[in-house]
Amino acid sequence: MGTPHTIAVAGKGGVGKTTTCGMIIDYLCKKKAGPVLVVDADANSNLNEVLGVEVETSLGDIREEMAQAELRGDAIPAGMTKADYAEFRFNSALIEEDDFDMLVMGRTQGKGCYCYVNGVLKTQIDKYAKNYRYLVMDNEAGLEHVARGTLPHVDTMLLISDCSRRGIQAVARLAEMIDELGLKPGQMGLIVNRAPGGVLDEGVKAEIEKHGLTLFGVLPHDEAVYRCDCDGEPTAKLPDSDPVKTALRDIMAQLGI
Repeated sequence: MGTPHTIAVAGKGGVGKTTTCGMIIDYLCKKKAGPVLVVDADANSNLNEVLGVEVETSLGDIREEMAQAELRGDAIPAGMTKADYAEFRFNSALIEEDDFDMLVMGRTQGKGCYCYVNGVLKTQIDKYAKNYRYLVMDNEAGLEHVARGTLPHVDTMLLISDCSRRGIQAVARLAEMIDELGLKPGQMGLIVNRAPGGVLDEGVKAEIEKHGLTLFGVLPHDEAVYRCDCDGEPTAKLPDSDPVKTALRDIMAQLGI
């Protein structure tokens, strides 16, 4: 299938980044644009909840289990090298759903583990990516994985903010960091989330212009999405007529996705 179109979603905690990411995945699946590989690379994320997916294990969990087994002196199965066994275990972390597959990085304990699991994540992505048409990655606020080159290239970088000036300032810092790292995504812009009535305040508009950010679109505040978030229900399962889903569909279509 070649190289997938890679969409990276970033933004600070609490702005609805993961919910938006889940809806993008839902949009791609409904459009039959797949196959889609979903990567949850934010240790604090609950993208699986947004998508309604059960996660049995993450790359971090497997790393931890293997480290504990090594301390106990548990033997690696006969006829397998340590590297083969690690590969076999990490392969089991791929969650296969009807419309998409998912890799969860998860949390890691101890010093140095983050780099190790980051390396594993990169290896797994490199191995699987060619089998997918789209790769969607939910990043943590610091863009660790994008900065470390975990993704081969970002085609569409979506910076998610709430509709506050502080939120826009935080996204502007992310945009600066992306420039400084020389990442050069194919297209990069801002999606503002939870705007009352789907309309931006003049002060927020001025802040976006001041920082030279490209505004891809605005998502309205939506009670149904808010309720799903509060109750831990999957927002991806909301009806397609939902105002946030409708607005996001328009944004994705404008971006040629």
